Amino acid sequence: MFDEVSPRYDLLNDVLSAGNSRLWRIATTRAIAPRKGMRVLDIAAGTGTSSAAIAAHGAHVIAADFSEGMLAEGRKRNADNDLIEFVFADATKLPFDDDSFDAATISYGLRNVSDPKQAIAEMVRVVKPGGRIVIAEFSRPSSDAVNWAYTKYNRHVLPRVAALINRDAAEAYKYLNESIEAWPTQEELAKWLREAGLERVAYRNLSLGIVALHRGFVPSAPVTTSTAARKKPAAPKKEPKSAPTPKATPATKKPPTAKKPATKTSTPASKGTDK
Repeated sequence: MFDEVSPRYDLLNDVLSAGNSRLWRIATTRAIAPRKGMRVLDIAAGTGTSSAAIAAHGAHVIAADFSEGMLAEGRKRNADNDLIEFVFADATKLPFDDDSFDAATISYGLRNVSDPKQAIAEMVRVVKPGGRIVIAEFSRPSSDAVNWAYTKYNRHVLPRVAALINRDAAEAYKYLNESIEAWPTQEELAKWLREAGLERVAYRNLSLGIVALHRGFVPSAPVTTSTAARKKPAAPKKEPKSAPTPKATPATKKPPTAKKPATKTSTPASKGTDK
């Protein structure tokens, strides 16, 4: 399905979102905070539009996708960009080593993965401790009125407009609409991120909740043995304060000294003096 729509996929997104997809991309890139020297994984990268936005900040981007048609179109469009590398990959079984990326992101593709929770777990696995994961996905508008209008548009307008631009796209966008309606709420997706072990999970709505931008951080590395060992001597430092205790012990033994027979032997002598 995505192979068929790949040539005009970005044009369709611009038209069907009334240009908002560009604004959403800017917000997503800012959430990733790419910079020179970073290695970023862009899952469901498609033709590489989001990857190019990330690479524009100097980061090296691995653009991964499950559609060979999308990858072929992306390679053609970004042939002169050395910062983007297109790789065929299954989001649920990423072909990358643990802790091999500074950040990972997926835009409008998580709901198309057969097992989205496994895809999140894979992102957590390949991102370094302290790195961030950013997910942009269509979501549930916060207003019932907006949600009603949005649902009507997706069901009746979106497939027809898509068919005018690309005859093969009508069925594809009918499916995409169904996947949007079946997708969980913002709160539920945030819960998935926490269950995957991410910290500081948060999200914010874009365009009244039509899109939600989620973010979470991979937990930092646990305290090492050497670090723990350095902290252990802190407890014995209290020993000197208890050191007076041994010194106090002889002091406590003084009363027995006071009770020596010397006192008792002197008592008769004093008695004799009294007499």
